[in-house]
Amino acid sequence: MKRLALAVLAALVAAPPAPADTVVPLRPIRGQSILSPADLTLSDGDTPGALASIEEAVGKEAKVTLYTGRPILASQIGAPALVERNQLVRMTYAAGSLSITTEGRALDRAGVGEEVRVMNLTSRQVVTGEVTPQGGVMVMR
Repeated sequence: MKRLALAVLAALVAAPPAPADTVVPLRPIRGQSILSPADLTLSDGDTPGALASIEEAVGKEAKVTLYTGRPILASQIGAPALVERNQLVRMTYAAGSLSITTEGRALDRAGVGEEVRVMNLTSRQVVTGEVTPQGGVMVMR
């Protein structure tokens, strides 16, 4: 009985890993395009950093051009941009009971929860903030 258990354990340890799937585009996808299930498929292979399920990519925005058959890396997609470059945004800084709101100009594109650089239109100071679901920017410092 003990020998059988050891033989089974040895077979499991020596067995090759199960093949993993990787998400790849079915066609070239331009940067700033929103990904849909019709754009993607699974391919055999395991690429470090690549997406393993189509659900992880659907509804996200391509940050760069994605080429047919090449694995999609997590760093190549993100939340759809809510703030566009040169867009006027409401900047808010809050600390305790103090809250300051002013207008700024976005210097980059960004989606909800992503960092974006914004120039304060009054002082011309460039600050970094996080995009809020309402399309404003919560200044961090």
